[in-house]
Amino acid sequence: MIQRHYIVQSLVLLLLMLSCNQEQKTKQPMHSPKGITAKDILGNPDYLAISYGGYRKSSRAFQPTIPQLKEDLRILHAMNIKVLRTYNVQLAQASNLLKAIQQLKQEDKTFEMYVMLGAWIDCKNAWTDQKPDHTVESIHNEGEIQRAVALANQYPDIVKIIAVGNEAMIRWATSYYVPPKVILKWVNYLQNLKKEGKLHKDLWITSSDDFASWGGGEDSYHVKDLEDLIKAVDYISMHTYPYHNTHYNPDFWGVDVEEEGLSSEEKLEASMQRALKFAQKQYKTVSEYVASLGVEKPIHIGETGWATVSNGHYGPNGSKATDEFKEALYYRYMREWTNKAGISCFYFEAFDEPWKDAQNHKGSENHFGLITVDGKAKYALWEQVDKGVFDGLTRGGNPITKTYHGDIDEMMKDVELPAVKEIMTVGF
Repeated sequence: MIQRHYIVQSLVLLLLMLSCNQEQKTKQPMHSPKGITAKDILGNPDYLAISYGGYRKSSRAFQPTIPQLKEDLRILHAMNIKVLRTYNVQLAQASNLLKAIQQLKQEDKTFEMYVMLGAWIDCKNAWTDQKPDHTVESIHNEGEIQRAVALANQYPDIVKIIAVGNEAMIRWATSYYVPPKVILKWVNYLQNLKKEGKLHKDLWITSSDDFASWGGGEDSYHVKDLEDLIKAVDYISMHTYPYHNTHYNPDFWGVDVEEEGLSSEEKLEASMQRALKFAQKQYKTVSEYVASLGVEKPIHIGETGWATVSNGHYGPNGSKATDEFKEALYYRYMREWTNKAGISCFYFEAFDEPWKDAQNHKGSENHFGLITVDGKAKYALWEQVDKGVFDGLTRGGNPITKTYHGDIDEMMKDVELPAVKEIMTVGF
């Protein structure tokens, strides 16, 4: 019953997406691939976006090789993913990814992939045994920006966006956050390079950060430097994580007492619809703050996602938010909403990355991928497996198959209902 219902909903979604492709008011007229810009890509449902790391082991000392990167790129391209987000350029992963894309384009003229290139920004003493000084930026930031500039100029047909920092302004990033003036400094630097002809004029510059850092949260973030930053970027890349908020801000999460008579599947669907509304509300608060400044800027989602394994806050002994069924619902709901609304969603993330919580195999940070390290498609992608989307493709030499051997009953054994409670309204 669950599988049939899921397939019916997916077919309805497909029809909605096809309709949105025709009616999308914000969609820009397309040019040849060589002339495509960030303005053409962002908000265009023909160019689905995703966050990508590609690390397959428990340490980033093991950089993904170019053949491994090409494996991943072929998988993502088959899913109609055409825009990837990376996070730093200190390590070889980003530059090798660009090489891999270039090689695939040379091998196949129909291959199309673009990159939002991340430049990591830190405060002084970040990730050291010394106390972080959040009022001073790291001496390594300048080198990071220069590497990003060099790669953008080397691969102008691939790099369409540079993002200055990742969650670098949010105060809960206690190891490394900086004030907005640091991000503003480097955004202005890059914008000036564009004016001087030292970067392509159509390269878009942003910073990718939590919704609160973009003014959507508490008033203490509403400072002059943030206002200037909003005016300086080409668009706003905001993060929203209902998943984490099932623990930290759980008023929206759970089964409403009025839903107790529903089936388990209907209860889960209602819970995940509230998670979607939570993300939409955070998007709305950022939009309202930007509008209050008299600024009109595109706002896209630089990160959002849902983990499938957790032995911590979000697992069986916590908020019970974590499993493949809920991830599939969230992925589908987010794609439906953002495609219809003309919002790019850099969904987090393509593949599981075991280095993120290397000491805890079942830590949620390791399990946000739509595909496992060894190439198993999670429930969100089972229908694509059935359709043959991944036929002939491999990861680590393994064909792309379904998790749980495709047994939905086995998968549902790991699905738990959240607690019954009165739900706070999170809609508009």
